[in-house]
Amino acid sequence: MKAAEFHQARKFADTTFGRIAYVEKGAGPVALFIHGFPVNGFAWRDVLDDLAPARRCIALDLMGLGYTEIKADQDLGFDQQAAMIAAFMDRLGLSQVDLVGNDSGASISQVFAARYPSRLRSLTLTNCEVHDLWPNAMLKAAFDQFADPSIIIGMKTMLDAPAVARQAFASVYEDAERIPDEAFKMYFEAALASEDRSNNLRRFLSLGNLKVLTAIAPQLRELKVPTLIVWGEADTAFDLKSVDWLKNNIGNVRRVIMVPRAKLFFPEEHPKLMSVLLQEFWRSIA
Repeated sequence: MKAAEFHQARKFADTTFGRIAYVEKGAGPVALFIHGFPVNGFAWRDVLDDLAPARRCIALDLMGLGYTEIKADQDLGFDQQAAMIAAFMDRLGLSQVDLVGNDSGASISQVFAARYPSRLRSLTLTNCEVHDLWPNAMLKAAFDQFADPSIIIGMKTMLDAPAVARQAFASVYEDAERIPDEAFKMYFEAALASEDRSNNLRRFLSLGNLKVLTAIAPQLRELKVPTLIVWGEADTAFDLKSVDWLKNNIGNVRRVIMVPRAKLFFPEEHPKLMSVLLQEFWRSIA
């Protein structure tokens, strides 16, 4: 799906948290895709295309990122993001979904699973924050960068210069050259459209989420929802020991798949692989 089609397909769900932007494609059981920082639902564009024949695929934009519209003082913590997803599902009349998360979206998916397990048919987690095993040195440096308001000036430069964006994000992409120019515009244009949106982008990163992720450990251990873990082995943001924690602390992990050479945003770089793995997993638990 190209950017123009994605823009045209965008809808908004009115909730108490704000107007939640989303794009959907296909029909059937609902698969809900949650992106990470600093991207938006466009990261799942090719996965939506692949899976639409078998699933009603929905990719929303989290609060503080993408095209979702919220108040300037909206709490952006993982617990509130999970509550927003529940409200979003209510608004669309969705009782259960196959939840798929990447990066911070997978961390928020853990919180959602702990708080609303009955609303999940399955859970798929990719590279993300896990319990108290983050931030490592690379991620801590990113937190420090975004604490400085001048980071917005640099990101505005990336908006008009995709080559600069590729260089800046090369550490979390296996091959940033594979990401089309329009993707960077999609990711940064909305986030930098106003001072409030820029502030929300920076506020999204919060070490306060450590408390949330550590607090849900007991609920995750009791989780009976079939869970798939797919992890890029070359990730520089989240350590491999996180995989062992998830495997040993989520109650119903059915399969763990390690992807050689892949980094944090491998679902965007390898959508066919992600689609095949999801379809195999969903068939195995049907």
